[in-house]
Amino acid sequence: MTATQRLADATAERDRRLRRPTVVAAAVCLVSFAAFCLAQRAAHVSMIDLTVYRAEGWTVRQGGDLYAMRVTHAQLPNTYPPFAALLFTALTVLPAGATRIAVTALNLGLLVALGSLSLRLAGLPRRLPPAAAALAVAAVAVWSEPVWTTLRYGQINLLLAVLVLWDLTLRKGSRAAGVGIGIAAGIKLTPALFVVLLAAGGLVLAWRRRERWNEHLRHACVAAGVLAATAGLSAVVLPHDSRRFWTGVIFSADRAGHGEDTANQSLRGMLARALHTGDPGTWWLVTAGLVACAGLAVAVAALVSGARAWAVVSCAVTALLVSPVSWSHHWVWAVPLVVLLSRVSRTAAVAAGLVFCSYGLWLIPHGDGVARPELHQSAGQMALSAVYPAVGAAFLCVAAVAVRRQRARSRGASGTPSLTPAPHAP
Repeated sequence: MTATQRLADATAERDRRLRRPTVVAAAVCLVSFAAFCLAQRAAHVSMIDLTVYRAEGWTVRQGGDLYAMRVTHAQLPNTYPPFAALLFTALTVLPAGATRIAVTALNLGLLVALGSLSLRLAGLPRRLPPAAAALAVAAVAVWSEPVWTTLRYGQINLLLAVLVLWDLTLRKGSRAAGVGIGIAAGIKLTPALFVVLLAAGGLVLAWRRRERWNEHLRHACVAAGVLAATAGLSAVVLPHDSRRFWTGVIFSADRAGHGEDTANQSLRGMLARALHTGDPGTWWLVTAGLVACAGLAVAVAALVSGARAWAVVSCAVTALLVSPVSWSHHWVWAVPLVVLLSRVSRTAAVAAGLVFCSYGLWLIPHGDGVARPELHQSAGQMALSAVYPAVGAAFLCVAAVAVRRQRARSRGASGTPSLTPAPHAP
């Protein structure tokens, strides 16, 4: 046998070894997704938010008032920027039943993409083929409460997370950097905090390096420009709705629902339940301000130290904590959070994963029409209904320690902190 033949045989054997775990993972993922769809069908999921999105699309097509509409038995309003409604017109092309199937299939595909991007961000896997690892992550993550509830309601959380992660895992110098974040923020404002992260990190680096411009500042400017473009397009196509949103609706935190709802897994929801009031007012403003500063400080420190993965997830967690309303299904960022924790502690990753897969927050009395049981919780019930903010706060502490250790290693290796961002590894 010649050397060329031996090399060809070795290459073929290696390819077979790589394909085998991918095929197995694909089979497991398909079985998991099939079981998930059967479970959702048995649970008679409403996909109520998809109904709202379709209604927004129809309102745009018919020239109605986006922020006066109320749909479904719950009389749900529109809370997103008008740009989202422009995109939702695509949901009116197919009949309602076909749209439900298409959106479910799309969300399952986005979950695989989220698993892949989360692994890329964390610099994983080390041994398995990337496709096999992504499919395995998706097979498990589909049963987590945030993902289950996202698909149950027909929500867009997976799309937003994928847009942001795709943007932040692009190669350094990519011209597309900033587009994903800008579009995500145009659909829903919360991802705009990533623009703040990039701008702050860019300014810190510019000050340290005594330069006027760097990659982070460019990234932030592109994202802000795309966000402004979405607002400008909406203002041209929907001038009345745009004016109403930016001058009034954007400030109506209670428009999305009762702040004390168990589903509201933000600091505001936690404080509302703890203080037995629907509006924690100053207590929330002060707490949210402190957490926003602390969370962004951790994220910026991570970004300028090259720990991009910690920066990205820390920023996402901070946004979820300080937002007036972060429904439990907004916490699909649990997927990159758990993946990243697995880099430093499998025990911590498993513990966080169990929290997000436990559905524990729904074991306490919640949402009963006029009688609001969340306003009368015991201490134990309050703790159980605050599990996601607790995990988020714990993650920020872990991130702060991880970033500090990385900076110490960098100083030990070179005498000065490393300021070169790593594109995918923490």
